[in-house]
Amino acid sequence: MHIEKKLNTTQKLLLSLGALGVVYGDIGTSPLYAIKEIFFGHSKLVVSQPHILGVMSLVFWALTLIVSFKYVVLVLRADHDGEGGVFALYGLLNKKNLKGVFVLGSILILAAGLLLGDGVITPAISVISSVEGLEVLTGALHPYILPLTILILTGLFFIQSYGTDKIGKLFGPIIAIWFLAIGVLGASQILQFPNVLLALNPLYAIQFLFQTPFYVLLLILGSVMLVVTGGEAMYADLGHFGRFPIRFSWFTVAYPALILNYFGQGAYLLSGRPIVAENIFFSMAPDWALIPMIVLATLATIIASQALITGAYSLVSQAVALGLLPLIKTKYTHARHMGQVYIPIVNWSLYVGCIMLVLLFKSSTNLASAYGLAVSGVMLATTLSMIQIAKNYWKWKSWLAYTLFGGLACIDVLFLIANSLKILQGGYVPLAIGVAVLLVMKTWSWGKQKVRKVWENIPAMSMGELVEINKNQTQFFPRSVVIMTPEMVTKRTDLVPFLEEVIWDRYGMLPKHIIFLSVSIEKDPFCDQNRYEIKKFYDDEVKGSIQSVKVRFGFMEEPDVESVLEGIAAHDKIHIDDDPSTWLVHIAQERIFLDPGVPFLMGIRYHFFSFLLKNSQTFDKYFRLGRKARLTIESIPVLFT
Repeated sequence: MHIEKKLNTTQKLLLSLGALGVVYGDIGTSPLYAIKEIFFGHSKLVVSQPHILGVMSLVFWALTLIVSFKYVVLVLRADHDGEGGVFALYGLLNKKNLKGVFVLGSILILAAGLLLGDGVITPAISVISSVEGLEVLTGALHPYILPLTILILTGLFFIQSYGTDKIGKLFGPIIAIWFLAIGVLGASQILQFPNVLLALNPLYAIQFLFQTPFYVLLLILGSVMLVVTGGEAMYADLGHFGRFPIRFSWFTVAYPALILNYFGQGAYLLSGRPIVAENIFFSMAPDWALIPMIVLATLATIIASQALITGAYSLVSQAVALGLLPLIKTKYTHARHMGQVYIPIVNWSLYVGCIMLVLLFKSSTNLASAYGLAVSGVMLATTLSMIQIAKNYWKWKSWLAYTLFGGLACIDVLFLIANSLKILQGGYVPLAIGVAVLLVMKTWSWGKQKVRKVWENIPAMSMGELVEINKNQTQFFPRSVVIMTPEMVTKRTDLVPFLEEVIWDRYGMLPKHIIFLSVSIEKDPFCDQNRYEIKKFYDDEVKGSIQSVKVRFGFMEEPDVESVLEGIAAHDKIHIDDDPSTWLVHIAQERIFLDPGVPFLMGIRYHFFSFLLKNSQTFDKYFRLGRKARLTIESIPVLFT
């Protein structure tokens, strides 16, 4: 597990404020539609005291067990180099040679896809639910709900490129005011009808579970799931803020405010007072506070969308690092936190999906039918993975890991069954996205593995053999040659890349100066003090040189390899021509072919991998090679059989 860097009190408080704005926007705006969906949505539960107390008890214990206990106390401990989310779990599990890790890994990849699907639904339902508050003000504003929702979503996605740090500083104070407002709104109702606090007793939840017809109970549990949607974002956004700020802001602000508001809605229902437009949340607000609450709710739901958007960025960034996705253009937006990224293709894909959902479903009640299935699937996958994490990393006894997380998994299974009823009503949206992402990642890793096997089977000489050849050579190829390598060559026994043998076979001689170059992206923002490492294997004024160079870049830097090499040469650190236009930079690029005799399904998979390969960013462009130096790309044939 990763050890977090020490922060002073001011830094912790600022990060906690940012966490409020980015992490808890989604779960913080669930009161707008969760209780409304239970009593006035598809389940249409009769408003009575036993039902109100039973539902409030379910809501309280769902938040407490699933979010506070499972995620905040336990799951946040399972970071992978400071990062959280399902791919952090995937990376941790793959470090251990565990039985069944392949199946569990596939489940986690599917869960990642479900989260991306959830990231499409969250902004849509959050924003439209707040704008619907206009109907409480006057029914004449109904035609403006959809256009205003689309306008707000457009503005939200356009500001993403400024980074979550800047967005968090802007959104943090607003969401803090939101939590204060909903807490006060709920507390005022509880003071008038304090008997709603009886629902803190879990017996009311248990009684409700056993006395409600099973099918109706599943519908209700599917709506109760809306209370905890967004809880998984605190783990997905762990790399953005760190463990302490997320925990601190939850227990001091978000959790108390949510409990107060949900119980306040229960108290309002117990009062028997009128509910305008079936909207419990806005009906609680006094007349003088209605318009300010609509404005504040709209701002809060804009922020709500941020939790899953930033979580989606983290997911895709981690997938690229794990080799599950091709190289994708990524912008790092904060010099101190590597997890804060912006990925244009993800941003605009989510935007298009959100707009399509708003136009298709048209209301928060309809969108609620598509919401919850993805979250329940992700939560179950996380719980199952935590059993292995607890056993293999935390060294828990097997009986303790299976008992604790097995009990939590039973809760997740119950919610997953309940939300499976939503598949035909809209749950197919995140499910389809999840399956699509699973197919993309599995296809990419399958194809790269086949390519890697071909490269590994190409014969190669050792560095020692290459040095001996260079010593005995009388003629040299008249260029300095830079050969890209995946890892730095450090010993005479290391095998040199086969590209060197390609040059030998093609020209019948070695270059006078050979540089084996590897590039590393570090977890520090900048690497000015430790930019490169040089290992010289042979250095003769007459017969040339053989050198190995490793160049490092921080995650906030653009990896301009050519400029760094030019700087090293200018300071005579390595033997290479001063003029980059005389260099020959040699890299390999696979060219794939399909054996005509392969089965039909494998042929489809091959063509899909070929499409991904053609649309991925190549290494030469990623490392900014070939601007001054001459770039040669060796095409390596790879036959898929």
